[in-house]
Amino acid sequence: MLHALDLTRSFQAAKTPWQAVSENDNEAIECAPHGFAKAAFQDTLAALPIVTYEAGETVIADGSRTGRLLILKNGTVTILKDDKEFAKVAEPGAVFGELSVLLDQPHTAEVRALETSQFHIADATALLSQNPTAVLYVATVLAQRLDVANHALIQLKSQLQTREPHNVVAKTVGRVEQLLAGGGANLVYAGYPYDPFAQ
Repeated sequence: MLHALDLTRSFQAAKTPWQAVSENDNEAIECAPHGFAKAAFQDTLAALPIVTYEAGETVIADGSRTGRLLILKNGTVTILKDDKEFAKVAEPGAVFGELSVLLDQPHTAEVRALETSQFHIADATALLSQNPTAVLYVATVLAQRLDVANHALIQLKSQLQTREPHNVVAKTVGRVEQLLAGGGANLVYAGYPYDPFAQ
């Protein structure tokens, strides 16, 4: 991993295509910021230093507090909780570390490189306090993730009320986890005390 980055320099304001793909059915779900925030954030990314992690290296440790935002430039990472993988992320522009910073809490999952992976890296406080475009971008990412999760939870509720088979319900839960995983959040592990589908 590259160290000794200047993360406190000022940032400039901001098109990265994004999709989350469900591993269960390869269904592509658009969950990227649209319009101005997406285009304007591209300039911000160009101004940020880049850090490289090799396969097997921990990018974010579960329970740590880094104070950083990491935006995937290229590569593939896995998101783990208690050594259980619940998502892989390979989409450029995926943001990591935002929930920890915004909620002032430790990271809720481990992010580990599966191959050589590069991230734009920023001191979260400096970036978010100096760059309204970055705030809009992160807020848009979170709002879209929440919107898609809300729709999936409505679908899940309907499936439970109509007593759909376990595999159908589990597939919906998997989609929600995949969508929430970009930021290290997870339906089961972000405050839910147990896995209701464990047998």
